Amino acid sequence: MKTIWITGASSGIGEALAYKYSQEGWHVILSARRADVLAEVASRCAQPEQCTVVPIDLADTQSIDRAADEVLAKFDHIDVLVNNGGISQRSLVEETPVDIDRRIMQVDYFSGVQLTKRVLPLMLKNGGGHIVAISSIVGVFGFPQRSAYSAAKHAIHGFYETVWAELHDRGINTTIVCPGRILTNVSLHALTKDGTEHGVMDHAQKNGISAETCAKKIFKAVKRRKKEIYVCRMDVLMCYFHRYARWIYYKLVSKVKPN
Repeated sequence: MKTIWITGASSGIGEALAYKYSQEGWHVILSARRADVLAEVASRCAQPEQCTVVPIDLADTQSIDRAADEVLAKFDHIDVLVNNGGISQRSLVEETPVDIDRRIMQVDYFSGVQLTKRVLPLMLKNGGGHIVAISSIVGVFGFPQRSAYSAAKHAIHGFYETVWAELHDRGINTTIVCPGRILTNVSLHALTKDGTEHGVMDHAQKNGISAETCAKKIFKAVKRRKKEIYVCRMDVLMCYFHRYARWIYYKLVSKVKPN
């Protein structure tokens, strides 16, 4: 039986991925901060008996190591690792203390790097594995009130592209996922300048792609060993403008007003 480890599995894309992979007969390791919520997710999976709950706090490096120790002690193979857990941002550069930047970088970037380095030796020992990193379309371009979040997502691309470049010939595959507007609670929990939660659902996000649809696209991308995918509607145009028509990107992004 194949095994997948998903962080941020208590809600949103991570929860939807847990349901999808359980339906496909995989053993699913669910990680997030709250064990009680993860247990509820596991109970709703197609095969709850093939789910393992491993709490983790991605802001705490020791918690990450404890979770990795537990998983590696219980499982002799991890076929897919999904570094999905993260936190967004709603604050201006000039108003954001650097400790908020560091917190976002830890949760969104360094936690995934740490888990990847813990799981890689087992994958290499078993002849390969697949690492999925959930980035964002703002991992492709900068966007107002997302300075640290965008920086963390940009860093994801550099790291996981390098992982593939160095290790693809030893069976390691990577997929970087760039979601646009997905209907999740990410904006509700986004950090403001003082570290509190934003607490507001972004208007455009209310009409976003469902987490279930996003999970299906990720599942297909992993199966096909896609290196990068965009899960977007019209918002994907910003990626193309940034790449091929920078003047349009700069014109549009300069008109974005703070909430």
